[in-house]
Amino acid sequence: MDVLINPAARDGEDRKATVKATRPTREEAEAAVRVLIAWAGDDPDREGLLDTPKRVAKAYGELFGGYDQNAPKMLERVFEEVGGYDDMILVRDIPFFSHCEHHMVPFIGKAHIGYYPNEGVVGLSKLARVVDAYARRLQTQENLTAQIVGAIDETLRPRGVAVMIEAEHQCMTMRGVQKHGVSTLTTQFTGVFRDDPTEQVRFMTLVRSR
Repeated sequence: MDVLINPAARDGEDRKATVKATRPTREEAEAAVRVLIAWAGDDPDREGLLDTPKRVAKAYGELFGGYDQNAPKMLERVFEEVGGYDDMILVRDIPFFSHCEHHMVPFIGKAHIGYYPNEGVVGLSKLARVVDAYARRLQTQENLTAQIVGAIDETLRPRGVAVMIEAEHQCMTMRGVQKHGVSTLTTQFTGVFRDDPTEQVRFMTLVRSR
């Protein structure tokens, strides 16, 4: 069954609008898992694996639930009564897990988000929800970083956004070069963070300070 999805579609409603054929059924997904088990060299009919296709399909619904979430909408409610506060807001050490789109194995890490408010601030938990909405998809770390920045920048229109992501990729530790303890760091800046290097230094310093 062919399911064609526009690569530019980022969020739940956009994705649904670009699906050109019916999404595979739960039964079809479970059948695909049975094929993979057999291809790996095991017997999908043995006792320990009989319910594995159902478990995997259910787990995939959770692990890739971000496809059905609209991250920008999570940021639409802002609070304007902030007593004139206009300095940087930083939420650091947001844990996340995602899956590499090249090998479909996990990469796990933390996201750090800073922004200078313009016309209001957003609830802090909403920033963590945005990270999860994009992380729970097939991803690259670079794309994940850019998507988080884009959602915040386009929805809140702050004076600047800074995002840094640190992650360890299991496609490097479980396969391939098999190097453990290697972390990848990505950053992206907009507004005052992009235009003023001292703001980048301040952001990085606050992220690293304990």
